[in-house]
Amino acid sequence: MKRRFEGKVVIVTGAGKGIGRACAIAFANEGARLVIADIDREAGAATRQTIEDDGGEAIFLAGDIAEEAYVKTLVEETRLKFGGVDVLHNNAGVVRYGTVVDQSVEDWDYQININLRATFLTCKYCIPEMRKRGGGAIVNTSSAQAVASQRTVAAYAASKGAIVSFTTTVALDHARENIRCNCIAPGSIHTGMLDDAAHLFGPDDPERMIGVWGEQHPIGRVGKPEEVAQLALFLASDEAAFITGAFYRVDGGLLSSLL
Repeated sequence: MKRRFEGKVVIVTGAGKGIGRACAIAFANEGARLVIADIDREAGAATRQTIEDDGGEAIFLAGDIAEEAYVKTLVEETRLKFGGVDVLHNNAGVVRYGTVVDQSVEDWDYQININLRATFLTCKYCIPEMRKRGGGAIVNTSSAQAVASQRTVAAYAASKGAIVSFTTTVALDHARENIRCNCIAPGSIHTGMLDDAAHLFGPDDPERMIGVWGEQHPIGRVGKPEEVAQLALFLASDEAAFITGAFYRVDGGLLSSLL
């Protein structure tokens, strides 16, 4: 049985850890040739090694995804190595906590640049390559916090909300070019980022903190990166050929319980 992404070229940003790593590996398992983008050299190299050990093909380019020069290099190296781009998964994301009064301008810019500016840059330079191949698919990672936020995450929530609007416009602008653009909204997913938050907000018992967050989801637990990956793969695949401009939750029912 042919794998869904056999012969396809997929770029995943933030693919060194967490959701990005799970998505990169899942795409590779479905036959894709992977381009791993991450600022963490050790983590990105580890994802590439895992894919190659499983018989897949991948390259890793380290750099800051919010820097235009790096994004241009990333896309050009992808073209030179694999011939073009079929799928872009904008997953890189960061959070720094604080109210708008307490948070520094530097921390605000850091989050907006990586979460939002980078999504613009990768689309800007990948879409022309998708045109050459007759179309493509973009999956942007938003968040449940784009819709129902919490305290001390103004920059993060703002960036994730903006991704929803950005996704809709990109979908409209490029629909007739056979380029689809959708976004996914994870709830609490057990990644390194969630562990860091648990140590911050529940330093005496981080595991208990994760359990508390899990209980806030109607399904009764936090999610797994691999569960998010299955949604990303579906939206990037031909199975979702009539889906564009959409916002899909993968949140264990969290938003349904809040809205």
